[in-house]
Amino acid sequence: MTGGNFDFLPTSTTNQIVNHSYYTLSYNEEFEQAEWVAYELKKSHVQNSNFKRPYFIEDSKVTTGSADWKNYKNSGYDKGHLCPAGDMAFDQNAYNDTFLTSNISPQDHKFNEGVWNRLEQKVRYWAVKYDGLYVVTGGVLESSLPTIGKEKVSVPKYFYKVLMSTVGNKSKMIAFLVPNEKSDKPLYEFVVSVDSIEKLTGIDFFPKLEDKVEDILQRNTDYKDWSFK
Repeated sequence: MTGGNFDFLPTSTTNQIVNHSYYTLSYNEEFEQAEWVAYELKKSHVQNSNFKRPYFIEDSKVTTGSADWKNYKNSGYDKGHLCPAGDMAFDQNAYNDTFLTSNISPQDHKFNEGVWNRLEQKVRYWAVKYDGLYVVTGGVLESSLPTIGKEKVSVPKYFYKVLMSTVGNKSKMIAFLVPNEKSDKPLYEFVVSVDSIEKLTGIDFFPKLEDKVEDILQRNTDYKDWSFK
């Protein structure tokens, strides 16, 4: 896995990029959540821990203020992590940072504990199998979404994950677009091209890649290079 030198961060449509120790996000004040959360999930990060779950707190680094967790109270939606706590179980502070409200988005409970949880577990499996991944996650933020709470936190209809693995000088990408609802479908049925998510979101996911490489990887919808066992 190449690290360090490669700037894998997506573009921001809001220019409000917030850096935490182990993940970075782009906050979108209009929708009161991050448009993306991006991080490198190293093989060594995939661990089990018994950390106590902290309370959700506002992110002091978001200059416009991240939404209060109370917006979610009695809303019928889960406080869904974008960067999962399970991906940061290698360090107490990294784990605690996932409970900042800039890292949550309203998720249907059966989606959150079901298909989305299955995908998060698969990402950890691939991080071990492929010696690390770059991960970008967010909800598709668009006009006229339903909202919850006093601050009108938007409820995305879809959530996406874009993954890139680099082993030696060979890279591969895969992207998922999953409706915010219960589903028993196999994960590979949600595979889409990275290009299609870029069109939906207006975000360029790996702008620092060579254009030729980026074009080939982002057009691809073939998942045969990824183990779905």
